[in-house]
Amino acid sequence: MTMLMHTRGPFKPASYSSGERDTAGTGITNAHLAIVRQFCRYALTMLIVGGVVAGIIALKAAIALSRLSY
Repeated sequence: MTMLMHTRGPFKPASYSSGERDTAGTGITNAHLAIVRQFCRYALTMLIVGGVVAGIIALKAAIALSRLSY
């Protein structure tokens, strides 16, 4: 069982026998990481815009309700 496990530790990547395999994997990983970052930025922007719109609606509703006389 110990022959199948790498001995570098849990936070260190395993070494590869060829350098080409490591660099090819890094390029694909960087491309995917860029797409994920772009999606997260877009999602965060939409959440912020939605929060601002909800805040404006809440303020307008509070003003309208405060002017109501019973």
